[in-house]
Amino acid sequence: MPRIIAIDYGMKRTGIAVTDELQIIATALDTIETSKLIPFLEKYFSENNIQEIVIGLPMRMYGEVGQLETEIQKFILKLKEKFPLIPIFRQDESFTSKMASQAIFQSGAKKKKRQDKSLIDKVSATIILQSYMESKL
Repeated sequence: MPRIIAIDYGMKRTGIAVTDELQIIATALDTIETSKLIPFLEKYFSENNIQEIVIGLPMRMYGEVGQLETEIQKFILKLKEKFPLIPIFRQDESFTSKMASQAIFQSGAKKKKRQDKSLIDKVSATIILQSYMESKL
C-alpha cells in the first residue's frame, strides 16, 4: 500500500513526516533546508510509493491564513508540475509547533534537544499528518 507524506513548510527549514505502508502510523522523516526540498522529494518519491501529499495550512486566529501561505502556494504549483499524478491536500497546522514542543518536552528530552528547531519541524509535520489521517476516519 502506498504511503502518505506530510510537509510542514517553512521559509528556512521544512519538516517532513510519512506514514507506514499500511497508513496506520505517522512518523517523523526528516527536516531539510527548504531550498533543497524539491530535489529531496524527487529522490524520495522515486524510491517510495506515495499516494498523497499533505501540506500544512497556516491559520491565524479568526480563520485568516498566515503570511507564509503565499510561499506555500508557489511551492504547491511546483509540486503539481513535478508530480502531477499525486493529489495534494491541506491540513490546518494551527498550534502544531507548540504541540510539538510540548511532546518533545514530555518525552524527557534534554533542554538542548528541546530547543532544536529541526526536531520541532519534523514533529510538527508528524502532528499534521496524524491530524489528517484522523480526519479521514
